[in-house]
Amino acid sequence: MPAAVQETVRQLVDVSPVLARLGERFTAAGHEVHLVGGSVRDALLAAGRGRPEAPAPAPGDLDVTTDARPEQVLRLLHGFARSTWDTGIAFGTVGAEVDGVRLEITTFRADRYDRESRNPEVAWGDSLVDDLARRDFTVNAMAVSLGPDRTVTDPHGGLGDLLAGRLRTPGAAVDSFADDPLRMLRAVRFVAQLGLTPADDVVDAMTSLAPELGRITPERVQVELSKTLLQHSPRAALELFVATGLADVVLPELSALRMEIDEHHQHKDVYTHSLTVLDQAIALEEADPEHGSPDLVLRLAALLHDVGKPATRRHEPRGRVSFHHHEVVGAKLVRRRLTALRYPKDVVEAVARLTFLHLRFHGYGGGEWTDSAVRRYVTDAGDLLPRLHKLVRSDCTTRNRRRAAALAETYDSLERRIAELSAAEDLARVRPDLDGNAIMAVLGIPPGRVVGEAWTFLKELRLERGPLDPEQAEAELRAWWARRDGA
Repeated sequence: MPAAVQETVRQLVDVSPVLARLGERFTAAGHEVHLVGGSVRDALLAAGRGRPEAPAPAPGDLDVTTDARPEQVLRLLHGFARSTWDTGIAFGTVGAEVDGVRLEITTFRADRYDRESRNPEVAWGDSLVDDLARRDFTVNAMAVSLGPDRTVTDPHGGLGDLLAGRLRTPGAAVDSFADDPLRMLRAVRFVAQLGLTPADDVVDAMTSLAPELGRITPERVQVELSKTLLQHSPRAALELFVATGLADVVLPELSALRMEIDEHHQHKDVYTHSLTVLDQAIALEEADPEHGSPDLVLRLAALLHDVGKPATRRHEPRGRVSFHHHEVVGAKLVRRRLTALRYPKDVVEAVARLTFLHLRFHGYGGGEWTDSAVRRYVTDAGDLLPRLHKLVRSDCTTRNRRRAAALAETYDSLERRIAELSAAEDLARVRPDLDGNAIMAVLGIPPGRVVGEAWTFLKELRLERGPLDPEQAEAELRAWWARRDGA
């Protein structure tokens, strides 16, 4: 390893004084202790790309390994760490907080896997090199000593793989993934996160072992899928996800899109279209002046908005293909799949709602939007409106510049109409002009189902005609009541 690179990684320890103090404490007790994981990988990557200083470790990303057994680790942390936790102690991991820095300290491992579950038969090890050999990828199988020598250990060529943009496993990929199938989804994520290209044997192993993902709990699968989607450019990773068959197990609705031709004949399949929509949604999200953290809801909706197309495909005259009501079917499929993957209920409902609404804009045609149409569009979207704006704009993937410009201008006009009407009315909270108490007073009825019917009538009237003064609203309510009573 080049001396300059080693020096940069050694600096990583000094960036966080806690690490140096931890090293002194463990070394004085006669133990090895090394920094491992993403912080070492990222420092080496930065050094290899010519950055002169090691990057500060990300919060919560300080992983340490040692030959000390868990009970010894706890004793060494006594009086040093502000707090410790032992929820992972059965697997050799002790958590600690020192001066506001969170650490995970794990004893060297020499595990064996039964290959029926993901849980290993935990066994303590005595060798750093052996411990690194059992890690998922070579780029994560590097360590820097927290002892005074700050030795960098890279027995599997992880730095070379980083600089070559290559993703390999320390041992045989098929054995690594058979031990822990979740590593296949981590491979997908590292393609997006680090821009790495998996070696042929990694791709072959992922393809042959994809069904083994069934051993992994939906919660863990969901975490890795989400991490992939939240990267700056997840497209290549998703293509690997589908090509290897992992998506067939985790997200079969995405794989199914490869078989469908979209109605505009703009792309060879809806799958490619969906990836392009995701690319464009991310670009709009990141260009938004109010952009904060990556938007998982928007990205899931962009990727999955057309999953209803395979079930609704119909061949029409003159060689055309239609997908009538695919947004309705798609919303149901999205809700079912994301629920199965244990996404939070609010995420499930938001993505399903965006899927249901993504065609609403096209249903109004290219003409001037009526006030009623604008009110319904805003009301139906609710607090999802900013995301719906981005999704609808991203859904235009035509290569015809004139058509793309026309669609953009039409949507611009819709946003202008929303702004104009919002200035005159409270579109964010469209409610009937009479509340439940007023309805009961006007009609002389007690609480019950009929009050709800009247409220719904007034809400529809409000959407159609805008705000009414109380007298008008009462007159309309009485007329509705007379029609209803007569019927």
